[in-house]
Amino acid sequence: MIGEMIGELFSDYTLRTVTLGSATLGAVSGAVGTFAVLRRQSLLGDAISHSALPGIALAFLLTGSKATLTLVLGAAISGWLGTLFALAVVRRTRVSEDSALGIVLSVFFGFGLVLLTLVQRLPTASQAGLEKFLFGQAATLVTRDVVVIAALGAVAVLAIVVFWKEFKLVSFDPEFGGSLGFPMARIEMLLTAFLVIAIVIGLQAVGVVLMSAMVVAPAAAARQWTDNLRNVVVLAAVMGGLAGVTGTLISASTTKLPTGPTIVLSATALVVLSLAFAPNRGLLWAALRRRRNRRRIRAEAVLLDLYALSRQHTDPLYAHPEGSLEAMGQDRDVPWSLEVLADLGLVAQRGPAEWALTPDGTLHAEELLGLRASRSLAEA
Repeated sequence: MIGEMIGELFSDYTLRTVTLGSATLGAVSGAVGTFAVLRRQSLLGDAISHSALPGIALAFLLTGSKATLTLVLGAAISGWLGTLFALAVVRRTRVSEDSALGIVLSVFFGFGLVLLTLVQRLPTASQAGLEKFLFGQAATLVTRDVVVIAALGAVAVLAIVVFWKEFKLVSFDPEFGGSLGFPMARIEMLLTAFLVIAIVIGLQAVGVVLMSAMVVAPAAAARQWTDNLRNVVVLAAVMGGLAGVTGTLISASTTKLPTGPTIVLSATALVVLSLAFAPNRGLLWAALRRRRNRRRIRAEAVLLDLYALSRQHTDPLYAHPEGSLEAMGQDRDVPWSLEVLADLGLVAQRGPAEWALTPDGTLHAEELLGLRASRSLAEA
């Protein structure tokens, strides 16, 4: 089945066009969205995408054209105005940033729905097709749409390359950047402008409602795998593109399965996998590390118990019954801990169920207790 889908990908014009458009959209959204995630402004993407809706409707009402570039331009202007309005509310009032973004999101989205209702009353409403911008309709993408997405996306990615140092400063330490003489407010506005571009180019494919997920999900998934900013941006772009391709192919393989939501679900699956299996932050590896640490602590506790017993005898290598160690730590898996310590060469079995410290075990126990360091200081 996979072979057939790959064959269709090269032979079917519609599938190839939609896949290229979705992959480009995912890559651009992932790369630019990384900075929004790192700046803890994930809600900003949601606000921009919802703010773009009235711009799409107004662009159609004013021009009568449903050309992708015209509608995207209207969406970009509206999304940008919504962002400026939210920033103005934050700076001039005591309203918090998330509250301001929530206000902008709801007000602009409501205004957009009203305009869409007016559009539906026009004689040309049947040809407008603006409703696809609500939930996305990737299957309607044609070559000129992909060209627009690729061109605008290339501008956004190029901006990341050119303003890499400035965007990194505004994401991690804007105060330090300001002390160096960088116009951080302008840089922040510039970064937001390219975030607007990354969002509006995907509205036709994914829709206003779900587009914010394409900005946040790839970046959130990539952040789990690395701490290097450059690697996060590249990996987010790769994951976004992969989600676009995977979602398109899954949608094409099933009848009446919408492409946009499937792409978002594919991106969500990447987030879940990253949260579970990423080496540094993955939940699975964290659970394994906690389990390993608990076992190490239990084994060290048994070693210290055996060391305490050995101090009661003139012979530090005197063997002690396993039952004594079990009585000293009833909640510890003493037999398992002794086996682990024996494998490490820290204890040795001297008789049936009798264990003694080795010289290395004595030294390790003293290191745990800090005795060797204190003795070295006393001798010095």
